Amino acid sequence: MVADIKARAVVRTMGSDFKAIATVDYTHVGRRASGIERITVEQFNNVALSPLEIRTYRASEQRLRIMFAQMLGLPFHAMTCPSDIYIFPGFPPSPYFAFKRDRSVLFVHDLFLLTRRADLNQIGKYYMAPLFHNAVRNFRHFLTNSESTAEELKAYCDPTATIVPYRPHIRNVFGLNSDGRNERDPNPPRVRIVTIGTIEPRKNFPAAIKIRAALSERLGREVELHIIGRVGWGVDVNSLRQPHVILHGYLEDERVGQIIEASDLLLCTSHAEGLCLPLIEAQYAGLPVAAPNERVFREVLGSSGILFNSDSPESAANQIADAITMPHWRSHYATASEANIVRWNDVAEFDRRTVVSYLSRLASGHQHHA
Repeated sequence: MVADIKARAVVRTMGSDFKAIATVDYTHVGRRASGIERITVEQFNNVALSPLEIRTYRASEQRLRIMFAQMLGLPFHAMTCPSDIYIFPGFPPSPYFAFKRDRSVLFVHDLFLLTRRADLNQIGKYYMAPLFHNAVRNFRHFLTNSESTAEELKAYCDPTATIVPYRPHIRNVFGLNSDGRNERDPNPPRVRIVTIGTIEPRKNFPAAIKIRAALSERLGREVELHIIGRVGWGVDVNSLRQPHVILHGYLEDERVGQIIEASDLLLCTSHAEGLCLPLIEAQYAGLPVAAPNERVFREVLGSSGILFNSDSPESAANQIADAITMPHWRSHYATASEANIVRWNDVAEFDRRTVVSYLSRLASGHQHHA
């Protein structure tokens, strides 16, 4: 167990120079570069949350040591630093913090641990879901990655709880470039679709395969589907191995960017998402993004996306076909994508300022009662 911090060697008093400090759970950071890890590192640091002082509490990458740090290490640290507030942007926290809810803040990425139990692996069902349920039921301070998650959370948490959206700033993480997209053939003989995500039930990749086939029939052209993501659980990968479907597995960001830039469309068929960062990240390439017509995707894409009826692959394929056969469709979606990134990042900056103010008040108020 490692407590990164400036924490271990700092001696603090309640004097006039006392500073409000937030300790952030980083025990999950370092294993892989998933969306949760990226949000933790980018949104919960001293720069993003300045002037609040942030300290990070880390663990080794070994699973049992991570669990030990979460269940015992962080509670012990909280006992020795009673004036800190504690922020949990990754794994659900120890039940100990339900008794310290006046200084505990949970960042909620989604509610799948409560709403989609059948889609969880064993660790999700028997370790993370009970801890998450305990925190949601007892905490009074929440941050969420979207308005959609905030609205869904209201049905599960205490009605007196405070929920503050903290949407992430979207960077060009894949190094994408939209130059020349408008000059590409508007009727390519082969349409390339890309979809990104861990292969697990919630991502609903079988629906993407059906849409690919229906779109090919509608257009009368070959349509390729490129699936980028590590193999997770609950899906027979062999069922995805079909003609015109390419399974890339996990790829480094540079290679992901190359595939996105070579594609004509990004497709999402998830049953549900808390946010789905890749939808906006891919827009740096200027390509159209298609997703189910559900609240979270409307929030993410605004008017820039192709929002389809997910009940029928044929209906979805027809909506996509109509979009990518209209005149000047490439330039239309390149312009719309660029505008959506600007729109989203303006919202994210507003959220950041709101969260800094909220956490600073919480930390300052708690220090006087510590």
